[in-house]
Amino acid sequence: MGSFMEMWEQMGLIAKLVVIGLAIMSVWSIGVMFERYFTYRKARKQSQEFAPAVAEVLGRGNLEEAIELAEQYSKSHLARVVHAGLLEYKSHADKVTSELAIESVSRAIQRATAVGVEDFKRGLNGLATIGATAPFIGLFGTTVGVINAFAGMSSGQETGLAAVAGGISEALVATAIGLFVAVPAVWMYNSFTSQTESYIVEMDNSGSELIDYFLRRRSEKNAS
Repeated sequence: MGSFMEMWEQMGLIAKLVVIGLAIMSVWSIGVMFERYFTYRKARKQSQEFAPAVAEVLGRGNLEEAIELAEQYSKSHLARVVHAGLLEYKSHADKVTSELAIESVSRAIQRATAVGVEDFKRGLNGLATIGATAPFIGLFGTTVGVINAFAGMSSGQETGLAAVAGGISEALVATAIGLFVAVPAVWMYNSFTSQTESYIVEMDNSGSELIDYFLRRRSEKNAS
């Protein structure tokens, strides 16, 4: 820790600003990582509990109970889609045999899915930006530090590698910090993106299954 503080004291203004900027980016990205991790975890857990429960309720044809159940699992991406579809279907209770009602429900499900996707993607663009730019920001700080090291050598009496070794080692700290910030951001961005894609598939499947359920109800009403 003492050696880093010594390097910090010897850094130029630009190098210090680069390190401070990278530190801010690191803190922000870590905050996003934790927030997204717990959001995704809660969505997965609630959806695993919600899916069999709502299937059982819909199997009994109790739409009101299904709506209340979906409201209880507000963090579940599946519950959001099902809730939107059920509410739209309920609003067309007097037109359950019409194609218009089914189309309206389908659009409601699509809107809910789109909102859910945007919610899952929140903060991911920032992680991608940090992962892509942090190494270059660190390299910028290193470049400036190396320039200053050589400039100091040209104005001093000492020459050779020993004259610039200290300045170059201090300058390379910025690159190291940039990589330290970028690598976790890229890893977590890829992980969260993969999870988001799987959640999108799950929401699409749930929406399709709900539409099929409504179509079966319409067929049963027409048959009766």
